[in-house]
Amino acid sequence: MTFERLMSAADSLSEALAPLRFSSPVTHVYNPLEYAREGYAAYMRMAGSSPKRAIFLGMNPGPWGMAQTGVPFGEVAWSRNWLGIDVPVGKPENEHPKRLISGFACARREVSGSRVWGAVASHFGKPEAFFARYMILNYCPLVFMEESGRNRTPDKLPAAERQAVFAACDAHLREVIDILRPEWVVGIGAFAEERARLALAGSDRRSGRIMHPSPANPLTNRGWEPIIARELTALGLCPLR
Repeated sequence: MTFERLMSAADSLSEALAPLRFSSPVTHVYNPLEYAREGYAAYMRMAGSSPKRAIFLGMNPGPWGMAQTGVPFGEVAWSRNWLGIDVPVGKPENEHPKRLISGFACARREVSGSRVWGAVASHFGKPEAFFARYMILNYCPLVFMEESGRNRTPDKLPAAERQAVFAACDAHLREVIDILRPEWVVGIGAFAEERARLALAGSDRRSGRIMHPSPANPLTNRGWEPIIARELTALGLCPLR
């Protein structure tokens, strides 16, 4: 029942986002909840079967992670080899020639996804141990790309476009929280923390932040796991088990 409710919420989010249009410099928009729905469903069937202590919330899919697999932070190797997910993936309607979708055949590595699931695996050992109390989710399911293929994050959209996206994503986040009843929503990065805090204003859920694992941040390249261990301890979320 929980799985069906989560997938219904994801379908409603896709329907709310589908009519939206985006101006230059955005030229291509991918929604993996549509063309990679089978991967997302496989993940949700595994991850969303029970209430959570905390949901860890990312911003939006990376081009070599969830955009390829449908799995949040879903770098191909970790999705296949640790989560055990390897399913057919379709194609977005308007595919960017520099950001082709090859699904689980994608040979590119997504560093952020590798770091996230690598940290989870090193601490919990098996996926079911993590998902018993935790889950990873993306706030926004859309991938925005410019003509060059450069990724454009949701916070960089014009105000009117941004507000329309955020309204749909806020409603989805609130619905997921109503289903899974977490004590915490922890943003992976400042953007996700802010969206969680605003979406949950007036509720009794607690929010916080851990550093995003992006290699664009030099600090993460010197050791991301020790940093987030300290941050989780400061929040009062350690031990995670």
